[in-house]
Amino acid sequence: MDNIVYVGNKGVMNYVLAVITQFNSENAQEVIVKARGKAISRAVDVEEMVRKRFMPEIKIKEINLGTDHIQGEDGKSINVSTIEIILFK
Repeated sequence: MDNIVYVGNKGVMNYVLAVITQFNSENAQEVIVKARGKAISRAVDVEEMVRKRFMPEIKIKEINLGTDHIQGEDGKSINVSTIEIILFK
């Protein structure tokens, strides 16, 4: 599935536009917003902005929370929280 928007350190509007573009130009029925760590709050902001300001017909299908285990520079395993918000028309 190509309809995934990974939220990182850019401004919220960059990701909002990416989600809207997926729904409009790709004619997708479902778009997944993914983030981890400190970007989780930004992903929630993206989802809220899309639904409240731009596309009120969009609904939340599912929200998945999890933990990724990644290798730190010092070789230690680090736990990083993740979120996946599935939006649909």
